[in-house]
Amino acid sequence: MNLLFLAFTSIYKVIHITKKVLITEALPLVEEEKKILSKYAEVIVANTTYENKLIELAKDVDVIMVVYAKITKNIINSAIKLRGIVRYGIGVDNIDLEAATARGIVVANVPDYCIGTVADHTWALILALIRKVTLADRYVRNKLYIGRWTSPPEYLRGIDLEGKTLGIIGLGRIGREVAKRAKGFNVKVIAYDPYISKDIARELEIELTDLETVLRESDIISIHCPLTKETHHLINEDRIKLMRKRPYIINTSRGAIIDEKALYKALKEGIISGAALDVFEIEPPPENNPLFELDNVILTPHIAWYTEEALKRLEMNAVDEAIRILKGEPPRNIVNREVLKLEKSLKINL
Repeated sequence: MNLLFLAFTSIYKVIHITKKVLITEALPLVEEEKKILSKYAEVIVANTTYENKLIELAKDVDVIMVVYAKITKNIINSAIKLRGIVRYGIGVDNIDLEAATARGIVVANVPDYCIGTVADHTWALILALIRKVTLADRYVRNKLYIGRWTSPPEYLRGIDLEGKTLGIIGLGRIGREVAKRAKGFNVKVIAYDPYISKDIARELEIELTDLETVLRESDIISIHCPLTKETHHLINEDRIKLMRKRPYIINTSRGAIIDEKALYKALKEGIISGAALDVFEIEPPPENNPLFELDNVILTPHIAWYTEEALKRLEMNAVDEAIRILKGEPPRNIVNREVLKLEKSLKINL
């Protein structure tokens, strides 16, 4: 009797669990994700970003969940059953939205899991950079203070925040949270964002201006815009020449917004006083990245979002979006809303 029951159960599972979810890269709570998702579909963890491997694995999946892997047109078109793509995070520049939309495949993201978290990390980088915290730590650990405790070297001398001007490029949710935190430091905030009205900026007590003014007048520049065709290398050699105040620059958005070669040159020449980067043009950065050589640079490995609380929100919200797609429901956070107009897409009850 027991054997018959087990055999029936196995057949039932084969017949009914026909849906599949592909997770391209495992995040720390992947086992918890799998436990929840397995009630709705078979879960495949690829742990790869290689296109050819993902094409092979995605051919019969219903949902792709992706961190940093590039979900290309080739992957999308080879996945004949694909109904949705869920991005673990905010930006979707690693997903071919045009190809997905053309096939009626919904793309969802998790836009609100780390707003305050990234803003906090931004300020951690600002403070560490302008007060030379990493250099001071190294100075003490290497016992370079011996014989000169009351006369630290000039390279450890920082600057005050009070009275300085913070220029924010991109006044989305994270940029606004960075601006809110600036008030406690008595910092003037100016910003550039062509999609935000002056009325909204006024409500936030932020002076909205053009990009050139932000670059000319800021003591500290913090980047919070998405990576698009328009913002690729937004900070380039020509625009760096506009930076009259030898500012400090912070990037917790996307690496390719800054031309790293131009940045390196400006840091070497003292046009820019220092940089703190959580993101890079190529991720992970190559071992010979010249920025590694510079003492006026602080680097973190794309972890501005990485706290206990944000990680939980990210993974569980992504799982929830995947489940909604599997159940034939619309995701809460649809990026390519054009698919709503395509009646043939997804068999989702929109």
